[in-house]
Amino acid sequence: MSKQIVLVGAPVNDGAGSKGCVMGPDAYRTAGLAGTLRELGHSVTDHGNLKPVSTGGLTPPNPVLKNYDSYAGWTRALHAKATDLGASPVFPIYMGGDHSLAAGTVSGHAKAAALMNRPFFVLWLDAHSDFHTLDSTASGNLHGTPLAYACGLPGFDDLLGAPLEHIVKPENVEILGVRSIDTAERALLLSMGVGVSDMRSIDEDGISTRLKPFLDKVRDANGLLHVSLDVDFLDPEIAPAVGTTVPGGTTFREAHLVMEMLHDSGLVSSLDLVELNPFLDDRGKTARLMVELTGSLFGRRVFDRPTRSF
Repeated sequence: MSKQIVLVGAPVNDGAGSKGCVMGPDAYRTAGLAGTLRELGHSVTDHGNLKPVSTGGLTPPNPVLKNYDSYAGWTRALHAKATDLGASPVFPIYMGGDHSLAAGTVSGHAKAAALMNRPFFVLWLDAHSDFHTLDSTASGNLHGTPLAYACGLPGFDDLLGAPLEHIVKPENVEILGVRSIDTAERALLLSMGVGVSDMRSIDEDGISTRLKPFLDKVRDANGLLHVSLDVDFLDPEIAPAVGTTVPGGTTFREAHLVMEMLHDSGLVSSLDLVELNPFLDDRGKTARLMVELTGSLFGRRVFDRPTRSF
């Protein structure tokens, strides 16, 4: 079924410890994201790159936090954009940018879902859980906090200038492919009831077995599903362009299977593509793979992939 896809660039880089994600949106454009989606029969409109909202200057509640004012500015801009697009008959793809952008996209789509009286779910495809609070983070890198914010953990009131009204229920979140969780995050995840499928469980059960029950849960609730795909969900051998590499990630086929299952489910309503750092890439290898995975989410089948000559 043809979709009206809207591309939104979010060149966010202040949440990550290494620089380069600012080039991510243009790397997706150069790698042919729009063309790939059009070839699959979808209409594509590119809204260009967003800019952060001016906050007037915020003092971080914890001195270890890096670029807190910028985080708030981007969260406000992306929250407003996601709320607007989430209430429209379009499918938004947010091209990052580091994962701190999800504080705005996830919270905005949660608000849009609430206004439509639809349950809201999040599939977090990531090597990390990004479930630190502003007090628990030791690094101060704010790309490790967006999921905690979206789930309503305390201490984030400055991000939108007011408490978050529409939070994501922690039990409506599934983190898939995780393999690096700090002690503080682990305690929070367990206490909040977030679904976590780490790489050991994927090794033992298979990735489809871990994903299917969550998709069934979304379907049974008639929910809207936001997918947040971090480059480090993938093994660094096939996707080196990320500043937070963790060995032992998903394989090429595991990642494509996830996206194919998501397409078959018909449940996904919005997508983040985050943490692509073209400065660390090998001749665009990672950008092309992320575009291919997005193609699988939008209906490309194995039989549709042409044979390449070398």
